[in-house]
Amino acid sequence: MDTKPARKRSQMMLLLIAASLLLSGQTWAQGRVLESASHRFEEVAEGVWHGSGTGTVNTMSNVMVLVGEFDTLVVDSHVTPAAARALIDSLAEITDKPVRYLVNSHYHFDHAHGNQAFPQGVEIIGHEFTRAKLNGEIGNVLQERTFRSFSDPVPITVSSLERQLELASDEEQRVQIEQRLQTQRDYMNAIPEVRPTPPNITLQEKMTLFQVVADGSREIQLLHFGRAHTGGDVVVYLPQDGIVFTGDMMLPGLAYMGDAHVDEWPASLEGLKSLDFDTWLPGHGPVMRSKQPIEHFQAYLRDLWDKTNAMYREGVAWERAAGQIDMSNHADNFAQIRGPGVDSRAIRRIYDLLDQREGN
Repeated sequence: MDTKPARKRSQMMLLLIAASLLLSGQTWAQGRVLESASHRFEEVAEGVWHGSGTGTVNTMSNVMVLVGEFDTLVVDSHVTPAAARALIDSLAEITDKPVRYLVNSHYHFDHAHGNQAFPQGVEIIGHEFTRAKLNGEIGNVLQERTFRSFSDPVPITVSSLERQLELASDEEQRVQIEQRLQTQRDYMNAIPEVRPTPPNITLQEKMTLFQVVADGSREIQLLHFGRAHTGGDVVVYLPQDGIVFTGDMMLPGLAYMGDAHVDEWPASLEGLKSLDFDTWLPGHGPVMRSKQPIEHFQAYLRDLWDKTNAMYREGVAWERAAGQIDMSNHADNFAQIRGPGVDSRAIRRIYDLLDQREGN
């Protein structure tokens, strides 16, 4: 009896099973979560990782890591050189490929004050405005309201945690407080090391990189849609994967607005919405799968501008306006809203912009 057809059918079946197992393995690999002592990395597509801190080191922001065949690209560098060093060490959990590029989504301290920790030879890319801020052409970032308003209270936080530890009687509570206290002490001691380090490669509106990957190349678009959270926000778009890293231009909740162009931000977000993506990685918070929050935030920004402008026209001081402005009509979309009152740094910024318009 001729057994060749049977053997061929058997071989074909084995090939199909092997292919099925390979595909299932690839699907599982894309959902991997790997951790170091300081970082948690979630793989959202092949070689595309969303990184966040575990709490042992104050990282204060998320990162994106793109792993290629020969090199790695990192987006954002955290809040201090110490946090950046922890990130660099933690990359060993996901790759042995050296970092070639570091991209700054914007100049703020919690995203760019780790730049100096990256090895020589790593190219730092950012918007022209980001370079101008970090090299001191436009102000001193270490003396500006944004940096000072977040960093100056750290010693007070440390003292408060020390008092809480003295009063804590529950052992589990003591352990939690001790961990938070150590993290904040380390952060406090790390701040003086910061030396703002600007990008050495800049863009105005768009730059495209191509990273070699196993099946060809990954297109990486760096895009500036206009002034928004800062004057130089850059989003990192991966058209083949349908993924975009938004930095602080778009967050799951309300973003800090102390340096924002609130009046221009909604239009800049139209540029973001025009991209073809189904996954976005924010500078703070979890991986997001819906574009709907973008529209909610645009509506909030327009309403905040109008309400603040009305207070300004009435001659209400910005300090008082911050306590009176009521954005609770947006509470269904933003859990942070509990009633009247808005971050005073946002209102002061809007007043500054209105003063500039009036020539004051």
